[in-house]
Amino acid sequence: MSDTPHSPPSAFTSDNPLLQAWQTPFQTPPFGEFAPEHFLPAFEQAFADHAAEIAAITHDPSAPDFANTVTALERSGKLLAKVSAVFDGLVSAHSNPALLEIDKDVSLRMARHWNPIMMNAVLFGRIAQIHENRASLGLTAEQSRLVERIYIRFHRAGAGLDEAAKARMAEINERLAQLGTTFSHNLLGDEQAWFLELGEDDLDGLPDSFVAAARAAAEERGLAGKAVVTTSRSSVEPFLKSSRRRDLREKVYKAFTARGDNGNAHDNNAVIPEILALREERAKLLGYPTFAAYRFEDSMARTPEAARNLLERVWKPARERALADRDALQDLIAKEGGNFALAPWDWRYYAEKLRQIRADFDDDAIKPYLTLEGMIAAAFDCAHRLFGLTFSERKDVPVWHPDVRVWEVKDAAGRHQALFYGDYFARASKRSGAWMTSLRDQQKLDGDVAPQIVNVCNFTKGSEGEPALLSPDDARTLFHEFGHGLHGMLSNVTYPSLSGTSVFTDFVELPSQLYEHWQEQPQVLQQFARHYQTGEPLPDDLLRRFLAARQFNQGFATVEFVASALMDLEFHSQPASAVRDVGAFERAELEKIGMPAEIAMRHRPTQFGHIFSGDHYAAGYYSYMWSEVMDADAFGAFEEAGDIFDPATAKRLHDDIYSSGGSRDPEEAYVAFRGRKPEADALLRRRGLLETPQAA
Repeated sequence: MSDTPHSPPSAFTSDNPLLQAWQTPFQTPPFGEFAPEHFLPAFEQAFADHAAEIAAITHDPSAPDFANTVTALERSGKLLAKVSAVFDGLVSAHSNPALLEIDKDVSLRMARHWNPIMMNAVLFGRIAQIHENRASLGLTAEQSRLVERIYIRFHRAGAGLDEAAKARMAEINERLAQLGTTFSHNLLGDEQAWFLELGEDDLDGLPDSFVAAARAAAEERGLAGKAVVTTSRSSVEPFLKSSRRRDLREKVYKAFTARGDNGNAHDNNAVIPEILALREERAKLLGYPTFAAYRFEDSMARTPEAARNLLERVWKPARERALADRDALQDLIAKEGGNFALAPWDWRYYAEKLRQIRADFDDDAIKPYLTLEGMIAAAFDCAHRLFGLTFSERKDVPVWHPDVRVWEVKDAAGRHQALFYGDYFARASKRSGAWMTSLRDQQKLDGDVAPQIVNVCNFTKGSEGEPALLSPDDARTLFHEFGHGLHGMLSNVTYPSLSGTSVFTDFVELPSQLYEHWQEQPQVLQQFARHYQTGEPLPDDLLRRFLAARQFNQGFATVEFVASALMDLEFHSQPASAVRDVGAFERAELEKIGMPAEIAMRHRPTQFGHIFSGDHYAAGYYSYMWSEVMDADAFGAFEEAGDIFDPATAKRLHDDIYSSGGSRDPEEAYVAFRGRKPEADALLRRRGLLETPQAA
């Protein structure tokens, strides 16, 4: 990817690689040919093409029918989807200052492009007529679902409002697009700006694998021979677990939790209240009392109260467990002769010590067996045994960074199924976290279009000549994102709008969280967890201790998540005027739920990209736990079958969950797979929260 400085958009020229047919394997994006100055002209052309396609539908003199309206809508915007996929992928995974500058412009232009489409009264009139008559049109089940989803999407975008309300809605959407981009850029700016250089005296307690990774991170920042801790979670959490230097743990913890909250040019405190006020206004324009009410109407949960009930049901036993663990950690400090109160930057360090006492296990013991290569192979093998997929690496597909790898995926009959891109390592040009996206979605509207699916993670690279070693959390993250990837790769629908992960937010995490279960199965670990130096398999005793330790510290993990989910609900349920001071609101809400002072939310508001970098998870962060109820219950189907790769159960999983995309109602899809609705106690059992807390 070139770092050519941003220049004004030039007139459309045919030599723009984004606007040409790609002469690459599988028509994949030729990343080496793209420069920042190509994007704005490509977007301009894509906007113009799409607007013309929409105008043709709107002005069609024929009576509206499925073909001339719904199918035509599904065929529209192909160039825009193609350019957006490349651009969004680069901004997230391999940005540079020129791209970030263009992103500010593109986000506003995108809102201005979509507003008149989604609020087009004539177009909505055609859709509404088809929706009203859908029962008599002889539609397939997928077509009926598509009509329903398109009608709901336009209605919820404001297509039925009067002109004054539409004009205000358009202004709100444009401003929200700008604010979401600002929030994301601010967060990235703070993450890029801070690191802690470690001297030789600062390495006490840090395992060799961490030090090697810290040296690699320093080298990437032009500090060859040094070692640094960054604010990437994959750097922060192992440092907080292992470093014996309490003063340095405090520094790293405070930098990590202060992202977006430093009173500098990257501060997000002013961005959040404006986002919340605009979301509330948008919801009220559409007739909803709050943004949460608006959001939940189109979800599995249906109401904010249903989500809150689940979160509060989990909160009570999780908090009790966390408080019992807190007391045990404080006792441990006292036994070691410490005369300080447990602080948030101490929790992970002493929790590791307590785990070694209670379960005779620590992450560093198993990391040498969890190589990145081994866990990729494990994820692929489970997909083969469940769904018949095979993966072969391709070196001829262009990528956006030398670390990115590509595999061709074939089905059980040897036919091309998908391409899978893996971008696994942390770097300064990549935003934090882990995610799945696509460069092209599966569809069959005009011939079979195979998906091109991307997993992005932020694992720590191995040092020179050494493999990357994963923590158990990292390995679980790899399987989680690959589960999302399978949802995209196995998609088997006709219409693009229903492809892959185009499902309710509180259903989309089911395929990913369910797939995590296979990562921790003994027969998977026995085959693929091998020592990176000797090749020896994971010893039975270490495996036993690892499995026994899985539920350790679940009070802490559950509390940090549920606190974030409850905060998200409160942000979007209370009047926006209550959140003028973000810090004060945060403190008041945490006090209200009795948040232990020694634990921080998994995402403090100023770094909560899930809900403020866009609105995909806004009032929807609870979705991870809603889906976990289903995934814990769903894996029980394999356990009941007596085989974690049971063919009949795997076929139902494929047909009803992974391949159906958004073509079915999610509750109906789950019941078709499981034979009943999910049982919430499965989640509490999995997290070990139905048991009495263990004494210190």
